[in-house]
Amino acid sequence: MSSHESPAPRRRLSREDRLRQLLDVAWQLVREEGTDALALGRLAELAGVTKPVVYDHFVTRAGLLVALYADFDERQNQVLDEALVASNATLDARAWVIASSYVDCVLLQGREIPGVIAALSGSPELETLKRQYEAIFLDKCRDALAPFAPTGSISQAGLRAMLGAAEALSHAAANGEISREEAQQELLATIVAMVNRGRV
Repeated sequence: MSSHESPAPRRRLSREDRLRQLLDVAWQLVREEGTDALALGRLAELAGVTKPVVYDHFVTRAGLLVALYADFDERQNQVLDEALVASNATLDARAWVIASSYVDCVLLQGREIPGVIAALSGSPELETLKRQYEAIFLDKCRDALAPFAPTGSISQAGLRAMLGAAEALSHAAANGEISREEAQQELLATIVAMVNRGRV
């Protein structure tokens, strides 16, 4: 190679694309080796980038874990949004979308997300983030279901009960205690009963 020739430059990813790449590699690492293996240096090595690139995106290991949790929740909300838009405007159709998409999202990342949450337990960042995403999710559910409630509104207590059932049933399905279908059908029944409460 003559002195003025240089190797082809590596394509520089945009900041957004680099973040997506790092999150995908991080999920793969958690899936294959567990949350304990998740270190910024190890992530840099697997992603084929320098450590400063990874530190620039996440700063700390807790920052990376928070980013993974946010990524999971954003995906869950996007799946729900798309399914609600495509669904029929009936209580059963809307309730089924909420039940099936919630369970499926947990099952898709079901083995990894509890480890991420456990590694972050007690962190103020996680508590803040969980509250934010729960509020977004519950607002979507309220908007989707309220038209079918006898009073035209859904109580916060009812939405919280639904979320508790969704989390418990999804994790039971992820652990193999019940099937995916059982989790979805039970959650569907719970949502429909919650919306219909008060109907004569």
